[in-house]
Amino acid sequence: MLLCIDTGNTNTVFSVWDGERFLTTLRTATEHQRTADQYFVWFSTLMQHQGIPVDIDEVIISSTVPRVVFNLRVLSDRYFNCRPLVVGKPDCLLPNPPRVDRSAQVGPDRLVNTAGAFDRHGGDLIVVDFGTATTFDVVSRDGAYIGGAIAPGVNLSLEALHLAAAALPHVDITKPERVIGTNTVACMQSGVFWGYVGLVQGICGHILAERERPMKIIGTGGLAPLFSQGEVLFDIIEDDLTMHGLTVIHRYNKENNTI
Repeated sequence: MLLCIDTGNTNTVFSVWDGERFLTTLRTATEHQRTADQYFVWFSTLMQHQGIPVDIDEVIISSTVPRVVFNLRVLSDRYFNCRPLVVGKPDCLLPNPPRVDRSAQVGPDRLVNTAGAFDRHGGDLIVVDFGTATTFDVVSRDGAYIGGAIAPGVNLSLEALHLAAAALPHVDITKPERVIGTNTVACMQSGVFWGYVGLVQGICGHILAERERPMKIIGTGGLAPLFSQGEVLFDIIEDDLTMHGLTVIHRYNKENNTI
């Protein structure tokens, strides 16, 4: 079985792939102090609770937090007796290498989303990922990542608003009944919700104008369904795009005998 690990700035997700489907997906807070032993105790306990044998023999990692990669490598070596494939490292091949500035470093999560989206939907795509940051990834006709945009994430914006303005409370993001709020909480929810609807529409509109060709817009991340309520922002919403992309990259490397 293949263990796919996606480490973001906020959460780390473990998904177990048996070659045909994901058997389970587990989520924990990203903490760079967490040791390989702690990862294994957490992971194996939840696997056993679900009645799934911990028979992992291959691991692939995508991490936007470099400090956690070492302990994930130790986890793979110590408990699964394998050398993990790490997206973004020279020994990890990509089905379609990115075409960006030579000195640019592309986040592994964006490369993985590109691979997953192209595998499922072909080229000419815009992938909008609602994570700690809201990212817009442009996928060319041949499946290469060719650039995009990065904006502050929804929850990050709400937290910044709460911390910077003493009178403003912390609120949960939701779609308000009306645009015009009649109290502080409703005003904040309206500003964030409709502000991000406008952000997605505006950036995607400019990308489409710049590319001068039809493109599918793919939404992913936990908040994608929320922002599509009542608004046609996406052609498709994918809830497991990153994990699917990891299986695509792993399969490509296996076919090319790099692992």
